[in-house]
Amino acid sequence: MDVNKQVDDLQGRVEQLRASVAAAAQENHEQLTQRIDQAQADTNRALAAAKQEASTAADKAQSSWEQTRSDAKARLDEFKARAQRRSDQVDADFAASDADWAEADAYAAIDYADWAVDNARLAILDAIDARVNADEKAAALV
Repeated sequence: MDVNKQVDDLQGRVEQLRASVAAAAQENHEQLTQRIDQAQADTNRALAAAKQEASTAADKAQSSWEQTRSDAKARLDEFKARAQRRSDQVDADFAASDADWAEADAYAAIDYADWAVDNARLAILDAIDARVNADEKAAALV
C-alpha cells in the first residue's frame, strides 16, 4: 500500500475542489445547476464504482472464506481418517492378539485331549488287566 501516492491523489482532488468552488462562485444559476448536475453524476459514478469494488472485495472475501473453510474441512477429514486408521490398526492388533490367545487355548486343549486319550488308553488297559487278573484268580480257586 503506497500511502504517499494516496495522499498525493487526495491533495490533487482537494485542489480541484478549490478551483471548482472558486469558479462556481462566479457563475450564474443556470451554470451552477449544470455544475451541480455534473457533480451529482460524478458522485453517482463514484458510488457505483465503490459499490462494485466493495462487491468484488466481498466476493473475494467470501471466496477466500469458502476456500479457508474447505481447506480446514479437508485437514479435519484427513486428521479423522488418520485417527480412524490408527484405531483400525489398534483393533487389528487386538484382534491378532485375541487370535493368538485362542490358538494357544486350542493347542492346549488338543494337548489335553491327547493326554486324555493316552490316559484313557492306560486306564482301559489297566482295567482290562485288572479284570483278567481277577478272572484268573477266580478260576484258580475253582
